[in-house]
Amino acid sequence: MILQIYLYGSDVLRKKTELVTPDYADLKQLIDNMYETMYNAEGVGLAAPQVGRSIRLFIVDASAMADEYPEAKEFKKTFINPSIIETYGDPFTYSEGCLSVPKIREDIVRDSIVKINYFDENFTEHTDVYDGIVSRIIQHEYDHIEQILFTDRMSQLKKKLLKRKLNNIKDGKDRPSYSSRIN
Repeated sequence: MILQIYLYGSDVLRKKTELVTPDYADLKQLIDNMYETMYNAEGVGLAAPQVGRSIRLFIVDASAMADEYPEAKEFKKTFINPSIIETYGDPFTYSEGCLSVPKIREDIVRDSIVKINYFDENFTEHTDVYDGIVSRIIQHEYDHIEQILFTDRMSQLKKKLLKRKLNNIKDGKDRPSYSSRIN
């Protein structure tokens, strides 16, 4: 089932997230719905707050980017209760976008490598290191469960220049083609 994606200005995007327990109601169905929603919106990552759930869960399927980024080939994972242990490596600038902030892209600098601890959809624990575009997507989605949007990582000047566009999203004047809502 395709879920509505909450847009910039929605309270749920700034609400503290809770840990997910193995007995979380309909967790498998939620994860399946999140993948369906992400694919429908042509995204490569989606966090639970973006679909109205204040829990520590996000999904990534970077395989659509494999032609340009070989590390993305067949990279599809579910991250439950993730915790970034560290980020390091050369700073990596990339023009990021976000399903919750439609039609806006901006250069964001992030470390090129991330070490992360998480549980998969079977609640098997992992500690892995990722680099390149996969690291970037993971860091972007992790920000969502920490109540951070990529717009928070922009310079004050850039935010000021985009204020009108951001307000149009918040006011419901600029909606994406996929199912979405504000608050």
